[in-house]
Amino acid sequence: MEPLVPRYGNGTLADVLPSLLAGMDVPGTADTLGIAGPTRVCLLLVDGLGRRLLDDHAEDAPFLASLGADRITAGFPATTATSIASLATGQPSGGHGIVGYSFAVDGPDGEELLNTLRWHRHGENGDLRAVLVPEEVQPHPTAFERAEAAGVRVRFVAPRDHRGSGLTRAVLRGGEFHGVHALGDLVSRASAALREPGRALCYAYHADLDALGHVYGPGSEPWRCQLVFVDRLAAALAEALPPDAALVVTADHGMVEVDDPADFDTAEDLRDGVRLLGGEVRVRHVYTEPGALDDVRARWSAVLGDRAWVATRDEAIARGWFGPRVEDRVRPRIGDVVVAARGGLGVVRSAAERWLSALPGQHGSLTAEEQFVPLLVVRR
Repeated sequence: MEPLVPRYGNGTLADVLPSLLAGMDVPGTADTLGIAGPTRVCLLLVDGLGRRLLDDHAEDAPFLASLGADRITAGFPATTATSIASLATGQPSGGHGIVGYSFAVDGPDGEELLNTLRWHRHGENGDLRAVLVPEEVQPHPTAFERAEAAGVRVRFVAPRDHRGSGLTRAVLRGGEFHGVHALGDLVSRASAALREPGRALCYAYHADLDALGHVYGPGSEPWRCQLVFVDRLAAALAEALPPDAALVVTADHGMVEVDDPADFDTAEDLRDGVRLLGGEVRVRHVYTEPGALDDVRARWSAVLGDRAWVATRDEAIARGWFGPRVEDRVRPRIGDVVVAARGGLGVVRSAAERWLSALPGQHGSLTAEEQFVPLLVVRR
């Protein structure tokens, strides 16, 4: 089994907004996905809605299933922070630099392990926004900023506690933020954004399917019940579309169930020579002690065998995992060794990440279940 390397340049989340904005005459964009056309678009991202999962449970989502089987790849790692950054900037992780759920980054007081969803030191509660300024960690202009500069009205419809977060500041700059409480005001706010005159882009985000997949497992009964609501959400947004508008539905990653854990916190062979462990259960950034790279790579390969793809930083970059080009400022954020899980493997931390390690549903790696996400379009 070979890793499913994302189709950078013609089939990933990074290609979605440039393709849509090409239909709105935004300079520097191209419709590589063939989805341009309407000048008013609602882009709905459903966290955790993998294409394989949608296909397997089509009876719970008849509206979404009726829209066809189009799919793209998420990008690597296939995790929320990285995928939203790729979607929003139009670049792979090697460009925007959000290379995972957590990764090492240089701060004024030395190396920090940044948790990108909470923007704090991983495993702690301290807010790092003043120390690791989000606009500096991810300095590239976003697709939303480019759209706004071209005269497109840009609106964000997302949970209200996302306003001003580190990740929002890093990758969702540009446009007007509308915080929502539930599905009802998500539909109302998104529909109102498209009814305003002129060219318009509304980005809407829904998180609950992913949450239930983590807690109960993808395809579990609670997950399937939530998928029913997601299907109705998409249908309601489609029903509210004004003329010359479109709804585009995609996701940030799929999900698998971990039933083959390897515990870093209790495995001396995995810990030896490692100064810092980043990433998450399905994709790990392994930062090694000076001079220990070859030994660490060999030990991880021996312990995990064919349960994972194990590569040095240089090997992972050369294989295109992080995109066709990795910027110099981004390279040190990638682990000296990168470990991408196969099958049901998860590299857990029973002591340091007790809650995260206990979750059955995980994602991030280079399998079809995690990489393939839907790309569904409804036009009026």
